[in-house]
Amino acid sequence: MFRNYLKTAVRNLLRYKGFTLINIASLAIGITGCLVVGLFVWDELRYDKFIKGGENIYRIYTKSTSENGKHSAASVPPMFATYVRQQYPEVEHASRLLMWNGTMLMEAGEIRSYEEKGLIADSNFFKIFPLQFLRGNPLSALEGNSVVLTEDLAKKYFGTLEAIDRIIKLDKTDYAVKGVLAKLPEQFHLDFKYMIPLQSVGLPSRRMESWGWQQFFTYVKLKPGTNIEQFQSKFQDAIRREAHPKTQPDGFTYLPFFQPLKNIHLRSSEFTYDNAKRGNHTYVKGLSLIAIFVLIIACFNFVNLATARSFRRAKEIGVRKVVGADRKQLIVQFTAETILLAVVSIIIATIATAIILPSLNNFTDKNISFNPFTNPLMALAILVSGVVIGIMAGIYPALVLSGFQPIKVLKGMKSTGNNSSNTAWLRQVLVIVQFALSALLIVSTTIVYRQLNYMHGKDLGFNKEQVLYFSVRGDINNNPETFKAELKRNRNVLSVAGGYGLPGDQYAGDGIIVPGANGDKRLSANQFLVDHDYIKTLGLQLVSGRDFSRDMLTDVEEAFIINETAVKQLGFGTNEKAIGQRLHWDKWEPDSLNPIKKGRVIGVIKDFHYKSLHEKVTTTVLQIYPPILEKMAVKIKTDDVKNTIAHINTIWNKFSPDFPLDYKFMDDSYAAMYNSEDKLSSLLWIFTVMAIFVGCLGLFGLAAFSAEQRKKELGIRKVLGASVMTIVAMLSKSFLKPVLVASLVAFPIAWYLMNKWLEEFPYRVNISWWVFAISAVAALIIALLTVSFQSIKAALANPIKSLRTE
Repeated sequence: MFRNYLKTAVRNLLRYKGFTLINIASLAIGITGCLVVGLFVWDELRYDKFIKGGENIYRIYTKSTSENGKHSAASVPPMFATYVRQQYPEVEHASRLLMWNGTMLMEAGEIRSYEEKGLIADSNFFKIFPLQFLRGNPLSALEGNSVVLTEDLAKKYFGTLEAIDRIIKLDKTDYAVKGVLAKLPEQFHLDFKYMIPLQSVGLPSRRMESWGWQQFFTYVKLKPGTNIEQFQSKFQDAIRREAHPKTQPDGFTYLPFFQPLKNIHLRSSEFTYDNAKRGNHTYVKGLSLIAIFVLIIACFNFVNLATARSFRRAKEIGVRKVVGADRKQLIVQFTAETILLAVVSIIIATIATAIILPSLNNFTDKNISFNPFTNPLMALAILVSGVVIGIMAGIYPALVLSGFQPIKVLKGMKSTGNNSSNTAWLRQVLVIVQFALSALLIVSTTIVYRQLNYMHGKDLGFNKEQVLYFSVRGDINNNPETFKAELKRNRNVLSVAGGYGLPGDQYAGDGIIVPGANGDKRLSANQFLVDHDYIKTLGLQLVSGRDFSRDMLTDVEEAFIINETAVKQLGFGTNEKAIGQRLHWDKWEPDSLNPIKKGRVIGVIKDFHYKSLHEKVTTTVLQIYPPILEKMAVKIKTDDVKNTIAHINTIWNKFSPDFPLDYKFMDDSYAAMYNSEDKLSSLLWIFTVMAIFVGCLGLFGLAAFSAEQRKKELGIRKVLGASVMTIVAMLSKSFLKPVLVASLVAFPIAWYLMNKWLEEFPYRVNISWWVFAISAVAALIIALLTVSFQSIKAALANPIKSLRTE
């Protein structure tokens, strides 16, 4: 019997080749989308699941409150780890990572190169994260002046994994290799190439005992059975008691929270500071829903086309019932056809996924594997999924087909009755749902695209174009002005500035003091330690007062420049009134005579976006502080960039011959801030095109069926004088109405979802009415173009051919 069902199914599918190809194509596209997104989502959900005892590991983060508002940060004070280790027996281990995103010059023999992705960690780090060591002892690998390398670095610098106790230089300091790690798992939230002990850095004890210096990522491993809510509550009470009295004078307070290890990768997007490989739970969920939408549209296509062509097979069904076939047999027969279609589609989709996956890995910087041909369990799961999809998509058409009454259909009454009206109504509903999902995607994609254009094109308050920057090394620290003068000898070098803090790179979160008659008021502020050329080099805009001047010798010790937000937050009223207001600052390297810098505001600059547009501009202070020189920025002309950089490199080698020049362009740093949104936009475009294409395939098939079913009616209309345009309009109208209804259904949902998404951005576009108008017009044009081919074909057909036989 099964053989007969299969043979009959194949014959029927081959008989209606057009419908079969449309169904296979739409199902294959829908399943491919689901497979590709499913692999991506599965990879995202597996982060940190391999860590033994991971259910007891937490990362501490803080929620801070200050004059600048509230924000969450994954970086915390160094005292957190010290305190929980000493005070709570529930803590098995607590370990810190120093927040550090610089590069170090690594040298071994003749090989030297700048290396990123270094971590500075407590010696017990590997007790919390038992990563695989190829060489060395994880319990003693982070002691003294030691370094742990990944296997790639060990091979790069020593040509072998046998690197234990060999010396490697990091920024000219000797470190002994004490461990070689196997390649880190892709699903580990920390991405590093080497690690050095925290104690080797030699941080001053006053800094390590600070409750306010939030530069560390702190992990705790609790003993099994610990109630995390109770433990968190106890620690928060301790912070109110121990830390708040010390941080309140600086204008802020915070509370600690414990983030489960399993949530770090996907649920950390709100943190202002983080060093984890961050995904985005919202984007993962959104992409999953979109993939399911595309599959639903494909399944709806099948239901639509199957019910539409059911009347073609009415006489076949009538004959089958007359010769003894019962309804159950017919349901099995028609469901078998659907399953066959779904299995063929899923085989095509599997092959397509294997072809697409390398591009997906390149696009997402992942290494997802997919090979069902060598994994029998995966192959079986995919095959079973095809059968399930086939049953779900085919059960309703099978019920409709098997329900025809033989007497009526054999008398030629197949186009009347409840079945006809029910299936027509269902087809309308399915078309509405299909195009509602498509319209939803069109609106969402348009708004995401507009928001990205806004972020990339917004005036940042400074000029980031043609500005390159680099860390200061070697003898440049001792002769910064001479170095700058040498660089400016090239006519293509417009300006050079140095200091600590560059937009898109790094800056310091610190306090500022507003002295007053009723006592000093401390507020949090972002500090940029600059020189006299900083504002000119970056093109910052003065709105009141003046710039730093070499002619004003007191500017070094007594001058501050603030941004417009600081004017409001510090209570200075207007930009003009802010000039001359007093400010104090605790020096980073205080001397015994002047531990506090006391000065006045000499200028106000327009707010500039030194962070991404995900974060609001807050109180910002610029001041000259010669003891700290970390980075230099060079503004160059667009002419002959290659030779200009060669000149900069020549001067660099003159002052710092032991360190190669390692530079970046500022606009590249800003572009990297929006990588996740750029990728989301690209994926949305892809899925929108997929959804529209799949929906159009179904609409094309329905239009073909409708034209064929009404060919005698159309022949009579043409004989009676109906024009081609009249017939095209008549055929198209029945399909365009559901598309218009679909748009009206989709738009409120799209507005709600995209409004929620835009709430994540403090600087965002408005959702304008014309976005919905354009989306509606686009959906109607797409539907019209899809339907018009069949409509025009039917309208141009010779009426004699359709009328000569009954």
